Amino acid sequence: MAAPKKGRSASTQSKPGRALALILIAIVALTGGMFASGHTKPRLGIDLAGGTSITLTAINEPGQPNAINKTNMDTAVEIMNRRVNGLGVSEAEVQTQGNENIIVNIPKGTDSEEARQQVGTTAKLYFRPVLKVEGSGAAALPSTPPSGDASGSASPSPSKSGDKNADNGTDKATSPESASPTGSASPQGRAVTDALKADPTPSPSGSASPSADKASPTPTPSADKATQDLEAAYAKLDCSDPKQRATAGKGKNDEPIIACGEEAPKVWSKFLLGPVGVDGTEITKAQAILDTQNGSGWKVVMDFDSKGGKKFLDVTTKLSSQASPQNQFAIVLDDEVVSHPEVNGPITGGKAEISGSFTQQEAQNLSNMLSYGALPLTFKESSVTTVDAALGGEQLHAGLIAGAIGLALVVIYLLVYYRGLSLIAIASLLVSAALTYVIMSLLGPAIGFALNLPAVCGAIVAIGITADSFIVYFERVRDEIREGRSLRPAVERAWPRARRTILVSDFVSFLAAAVLFVVTVGKVQGFAFTLGLTTLLDVVVVFFFTKPLLTLLARRKFFAGGHRLSGLDPKSLGVQPPLRRTRRPAPADPKEA
Repeated sequence: MAAPKKGRSASTQSKPGRALALILIAIVALTGGMFASGHTKPRLGIDLAGGTSITLTAINEPGQPNAINKTNMDTAVEIMNRRVNGLGVSEAEVQTQGNENIIVNIPKGTDSEEARQQVGTTAKLYFRPVLKVEGSGAAALPSTPPSGDASGSASPSPSKSGDKNADNGTDKATSPESASPTGSASPQGRAVTDALKADPTPSPSGSASPSADKASPTPTPSADKATQDLEAAYAKLDCSDPKQRATAGKGKNDEPIIACGEEAPKVWSKFLLGPVGVDGTEITKAQAILDTQNGSGWKVVMDFDSKGGKKFLDVTTKLSSQASPQNQFAIVLDDEVVSHPEVNGPITGGKAEISGSFTQQEAQNLSNMLSYGALPLTFKESSVTTVDAALGGEQLHAGLIAGAIGLALVVIYLLVYYRGLSLIAIASLLVSAALTYVIMSLLGPAIGFALNLPAVCGAIVAIGITADSFIVYFERVRDEIREGRSLRPAVERAWPRARRTILVSDFVSFLAAAVLFVVTVGKVQGFAFTLGLTTLLDVVVVFFFTKPLLTLLARRKFFAGGHRLSGLDPKSLGVQPPLRRTRRPAPADPKEA
């Protein structure tokens, strides 16, 4: 058994170039991927790039002491993410901190006051009647009233589906083109159709067709200045302009407002809406379901409480007698129209469903939006920290200087104490630094990793951890030489014991980093993540670069011969050459002795 084991060891010793080639190929591949992705620099966190950090604390609504829970907090994070993204912010961070706090980090380039208003208030959902609607920055939406029947199954008018990325196709079963020759299409020929259907309760027999009594509204001169101003603002509103969208949709609940809604990706419409008819907090349940019985596909079912159900019945009764688009109900979430389905009849029983050419994702998105209005959470602003880009740059500069000083001290120590061996350590540090930089650059777009100041500190601490691994191995080799062995066997005999020590040390460091990452949040996680990453890279570098490189150099005369500048000089290590001659066997003949 001993011979094969020895043979395998010799084979491994004779081919250290394989390990070196493997790690060099990995570096080249990762570097190529970095340049191919276009992300050649690590993504900087808010403390280095500058921006605004907002801490929000959740508070319970009266009568609902258990509202603060993980589900509601996660939902609130999704809401705020959508709000921040609505501001056109890239690389924003929204995350929970503990059980009651949400941290919102918004990079520079965003109006901090506007951001605070967007994320600092509870999500508001309202149902408002549509008075006017037309394309914004494009041709006006047609408003030809669709035909219908007494059961309220009118062909739906064009309206927005629940998803911002709605399918551009046409619902074959309910599209205006197939249901009625007078059906209207949405901008650019797109027919996205939602029908707000009545509760299955049958309408009174003998009732006339809703479309028979629908008359197109006759415009009348505005009776007061407030109305005139509102109509003038509606005429000027261009929802294709992000700045104008940001100011639209605001107003009191008992007053009409102007608002914007996205009919299709980057296709906006503007709305003139009446006072709030139903508050979104009066929705008790909203869910997306697949209608397999009638074959109408995915739809969204809503349940109202008793108060909301009565309001909804009153308003839908009035809307169902109007002509398009004044028979539509706008669902307004956070000042934006997310859907404006047509009401085809009075909705009784406190239940309603929105159906149309929904995909599963569209239906689920709309049901989530409807659920937001009933979210029993409000937030108070605990703190707002503004980090100037210049200050972040100064901090980064100071951190890099600190890292350079630490690295310089380590290099000086290695040069003085280990001499020629220090070249191996320095080369290993450079390989570790290259891998760390490339991986951090790739992790930015891949998982959203941002390099903040604590992360920089973690990288600086890692310099000492990496250098410690080299020192452990070098000292094991020097101990073997002190015992009288030559360099090549000393390198191989020292490796198993050094490897075990290095793995145990790195495991402890990685375990500490993992625990710190799990139990902390925010910027401290950046320190833990960087520390864990560099610890793993230390193992890779030691196994695939440092050890193979030392094996190769041990065959060179400069190191194998124990040059005084190699760091392996027997005299400097306390080994006296005569000691090696005492190991000769004693003469067999006593006379010769």
